Amino acid sequence: MKRFPVIATILVGLAVAAMIGLGFWQLQRKAEKEALLAQLSANRTLPAIAFPRIPVGETLLFRRASAFCLEPVGYKVEGGRNAAGAVGWRQIAQCRTGAEGPGFAVQIGVAKAPDAKPSWRGGEVSGYITHAPDHQPMIVGLFSRHPRMLMLVADKPAPGLEPNPQPDLASVPNNHLAYAVQWFLFAGVASVIYGIALRKRLRP
Repeated sequence: MKRFPVIATILVGLAVAAMIGLGFWQLQRKAEKEALLAQLSANRTLPAIAFPRIPVGETLLFRRASAFCLEPVGYKVEGGRNAAGAVGWRQIAQCRTGAEGPGFAVQIGVAKAPDAKPSWRGGEVSGYITHAPDHQPMIVGLFSRHPRMLMLVADKPAPGLEPNPQPDLASVPNNHLAYAVQWFLFAGVASVIYGIALRKRLRP
């Protein structure tokens, strides 16, 4: 009979334990996300607040807010959809709020072409709060301790732009149950495969 592979068995055992741990962690995240979604649904009916607001965080998503843009100091163009669901280009202005103010980003409308030149010059703006685009990988977002930046989505589009979409809870995914099932399946498959390999190795 061949020697029992102690080190390999320990490594596989640790890997399987880690997968199971990640599965239970995803179940915990599922419960947390469900509580967050309930809060976000309630946010849409709460009184408006001033924006930008410190500290930032997901708990402010979809909350009504207003701000005053002294002047836009730059624009960012991102792909997206307008209020009717048509594909377009989101026009996001970076606003100055004062000499030492934090500034804020506001989506002032959706253009049909990426090279649109908004004529908006700032002023009072109201709408709802959502995530600002950051393009960070999903895996980074899962483990990052820093909250994502927020921006304001204006109710009224700037001249020449199409209206922004309304807040949608479907934009906040809750896939943690699927992720948990995947991790448990990975752990089970790894255990079965290693068990078969170990049985063949130890067979006389």
